[in-house]
Amino acid sequence: MKITIWNVNGIRAGFRNQADQWWQQYQPDVLCLQEIRARPDQLSRSQLEKLADWSAVWHPAQRAGYSGVACFCRQSPLSTKKGLGKARFDREGRVIELIYPHFHIFNLYVPNGQRDLKRLDYKLDFYQTLLDRCHQLHEDGENIILGGDFNTAHRPIDLRNPKENQGHTGFLPEERAWIDRFLESGFQDAFRELYPRRESYTWWTYRYNARRRDIGWRLDYFLVSRGLMEGISDVIIHTEVEGSDHCPVTLIIEP
Repeated sequence: MKITIWNVNGIRAGFRNQADQWWQQYQPDVLCLQEIRARPDQLSRSQLEKLADWSAVWHPAQRAGYSGVACFCRQSPLSTKKGLGKARFDREGRVIELIYPHFHIFNLYVPNGQRDLKRLDYKLDFYQTLLDRCHQLHEDGENIILGGDFNTAHRPIDLRNPKENQGHTGFLPEERAWIDRFLESGFQDAFRELYPRRESYTWWTYRYNARRRDIGWRLDYFLVSRGLMEGISDVIIHTEVEGSDHCPVTLIIEP
């Protein structure tokens, strides 16, 4: 099973940039998009037709042109849930939960702390609420795949210039500590488990020709329950795929 996550920085922009050509060719079983910035009724008929073969779950933000996540599945899940049960997060369209027979997949768009840090507490509260939900599922014996844009680089290896970014949101100690808490609570960073010393990034600023120079951050993660890790054969960071300031990342689970 191939599960792909991708912050498309606007799904309508993704179509204009021909991002859909990549996912139609790659054919993931589950495609989880973040920062879609649109409702399905805002897509053109031709754009919707390109998604017609997928079972779709949309969770756009209430605010127009902002945030939002969507999932497109070739095998329909048993059921789905939108949000975390708290309006302050759910109105921004940040979580879809897909329930499959052997695991729950969470499509996540974690808030950005903002340069002035005015959203940092909101971001950390989101992490807490998500972890509370995961604790409940783990206690019930469920396995979990958390996939999406975590808006945090966990360790110095996960960004090109760690020293220069120590005081910036996305690499603050309190943000990084939350990734540690997930790892201490039954999760593993699937990419880092398979590739402990590989420097590979998933986001590049549009400024400074950063992508061509590979001055990036690894912000897009799969955190998986420990019981699932032995069945994961690969995590692929598709650095060659353009169409957004993020690139897609794929988790491959063997049957």
